[in-house]
Amino acid sequence: MRIRTLPCCLALGIAGLAGVASQAQAADFTTIVVSTEVAAPAAQVWKEVGDFCGVSAWLKMKCAYISGNGGLGTVRQLAGRVDEVMVAQTPRSYTITQPANKDEFHATLGVEPAGPHASKIIYSVVYDQSNLAPGETKEKYRAQHVRMYTGALAQMKKRVEGK
Repeated sequence: MRIRTLPCCLALGIAGLAGVASQAQAADFTTIVVSTEVAAPAAQVWKEVGDFCGVSAWLKMKCAYISGNGGLGTVRQLAGRVDEVMVAQTPRSYTITQPANKDEFHATLGVEPAGPHASKIIYSVVYDQSNLAPGETKEKYRAQHVRMYTGALAQMKKRVEGK
């Protein structure tokens, strides 16, 4: 009997793996990229906007370090409920992920030179829009995040340019 059940179990196992593979392929990743030009050199801009918990000023939400000191691997908590881990860092950028978020959310804040006395601040976001909350549409989620990041960039520009 054991010999007869083995092919059946193998077939079920293979079918199960195929189901997992098809679920992984069902992801629907999309991106949001927003930017603004700033009248200041990139190094100066990053000094003003690059602090890992500086996001609290731009997004108008409380930020606290759960672990780390603001560098690679640091975990910050936003609004007392959203944990974000810094998973990449360069001299003028950092990338975060939200481990508990089902949409595989990743975002990068970066500053690039745009001339001798100008820079571009860029927010780029990647997320899986197939896992949105019930009742949340792709369009509504996207529009909400575009507004949030565009507003944050406007606040950063205002701070850097002193306007």
